[in-house]
Amino acid sequence: MGYQRYIAFDVETPNHNNDRMSAIGVAVVEGERVTETYDLLVDPEVPFESFNVALTGITPQMVAGQPTFLEAWERLRPIFESGLLVAHNAQFDMSVLAKCLWAYGLFWREQVPYACTCQMSRRLLPGLPNHRLNTLCDHLGIELDHHRAGSDSEACGRILLHHLEAGAAVTPFLRTYDLMKARTVKAGR
Repeated sequence: MGYQRYIAFDVETPNHNNDRMSAIGVAVVEGERVTETYDLLVDPEVPFESFNVALTGITPQMVAGQPTFLEAWERLRPIFESGLLVAHNAQFDMSVLAKCLWAYGLFWREQVPYACTCQMSRRLLPGLPNHRLNTLCDHLGIELDHHRAGSDSEACGRILLHHLEAGAAVTPFLRTYDLMKARTVKAGR
């Protein structure tokens, strides 16, 4: 199955439960470029922990008055339905998405296909010391303001573009995520 549109996304969380978002970034990849970007702060409606504030720079004061996930999802859902979901360390981002949907009583889909740029990079760029987002961005010359959802999602999209431009296919890296059970249920095709 050939995809023409990819939805690279990244989430930041307010605490160790990883069941709510404090920010979400989305970069839409079409053709040979990033065509749209979104960078939203989200009021998670739960307490923040100091570790997460230090990591992301997002404070409770910054999200006060921002949309809740329920409100943000109304805007993001059509975008998420318009292409293949892609994330870096996608298990984490997919899990947070699933748990947010549950927390707000939203049913989107039972299962959704996705790809992980970390997994792709492990196979396609095996000589790197690790495949963290910042390591890949340094290696590929991609600008990154790490742990900022908008920047991380755009970097993920640009890593995907690098692999596609180098001739890689996404198909061997397709996975299926069960949003009801919050886990990958099928690897590959």
